[in-house]
Amino acid sequence: MMKRLLLLLLVLPNLLFAKSFIISAIPLPKTYVLNLKITKCNELCLQQEWKNEQIFSFLAHASGVLQNKQLNSDKLIAESLLNIGSRISNGKIKIALLLPYTIIGRYAASTTTSTLAYLLARNRTFDLKSFNIQNENQDTIADALNKISAARYNYIIAPLTKKGVNSVIAINPKADIFFPTINKNDVNTTSPYLYFGGIDYKAQLALLLKRAVSPLVIFHTNSPLSNYLTSDAQNSFILSGDTNNVIKYKITDRSSNMRYTLENNNAIAHGSFLMNTPIVKTGMVMSQLTLYDVNSTNILSTQINYNPLILSLTQYQDRKNMLIANSIIVNNEIITQTNALLNNNIRYNWINYATTIGVDYFFHLITNSNREYPLPIKNNQVIYPINLVKPSYGRFIYLSPIIGKPTVLPGIF
Repeated sequence: MMKRLLLLLLVLPNLLFAKSFIISAIPLPKTYVLNLKITKCNELCLQQEWKNEQIFSFLAHASGVLQNKQLNSDKLIAESLLNIGSRISNGKIKIALLLPYTIIGRYAASTTTSTLAYLLARNRTFDLKSFNIQNENQDTIADALNKISAARYNYIIAPLTKKGVNSVIAINPKADIFFPTINKNDVNTTSPYLYFGGIDYKAQLALLLKRAVSPLVIFHTNSPLSNYLTSDAQNSFILSGDTNNVIKYKITDRSSNMRYTLENNNAIAHGSFLMNTPIVKTGMVMSQLTLYDVNSTNILSTQINYNPLILSLTQYQDRKNMLIANSIIVNNEIITQTNALLNNNIRYNWINYATTIGVDYFFHLITNSNREYPLPIKNNQVIYPINLVKPSYGRFIYLSPIIGKPTVLPGIF
């Protein structure tokens, strides 16, 4: 029964989003479970029902908050996935999604799923609607914001690029908008309505460069993010000492064999290697560092390579000296599992993670309930803790201390 239920849940995104990934205006039906038994069911009874996959009997008996944390977690996950009718009905949650599909591609779908999964997990009545735009021009976004306002949505999740955010800043709307893709330091605004959830790459680089030695060897691509990271790292490293030098290598789609770059290259020996490259290119470079016997002090990377693929794309010998700066630290297992069953990743994908934090904050503003992700928000920017992690044999090992640790951490994995 449980396996069939999970299979049904895995295809749920296709039913919800169809080809265009637009959420249907028809609300999902609520399920209500009635307890038809007179006898009570204690903790042992509940454990047995869950073990035997008697899901509805379990939910009928599991009323209120359960003392057993594992059973209570199982209960909340089952309630959110089966859309069990909530006893809490005050205040309808209305959130809009502003989505430039042709520009952000797959993130339009994944941020939508992240928002949906969070709202399902919180088990409250909600109204979620997407508004699609073809470009991020000011007129286009202004028209979409007018439509959102006319439909009475006052809270908006907008995974826009820097161009789109600057268009919104120029419009200066009076609606709460959360940008999971942009850090506030990269734009200029004092609007109290605009919130930012982008990772602070400068802070991550600053932490990594404390471990760097000369020469700093930077591998980069021609993407905007890679160019940004490379420029900032170069300037910061050179300013940190007169004897520091930086060597840069651009990785293209044709960079499959780096023998002439790496073999017997004394200029890069015993240096620190900064990987400003996407995960596949990073794995390729690291494997060739081992192949051509390049002696490196360490290999450094920001959030862009915090991905379990690094464990399969490289051998342990390739990554044994690698350190990755990570800001995905606060974890809510129920919301994480709800996303996983919808085939969505918030444990390693930082844009989906930031989207979840934004929805959580808006949910808090609307309902006055406690935040599930209590990260500080300073001057409308989410402040992320930073931890250095090592990709070990089959998992990430988290080093301490965590920089910027919030007062409350529901779970650190």
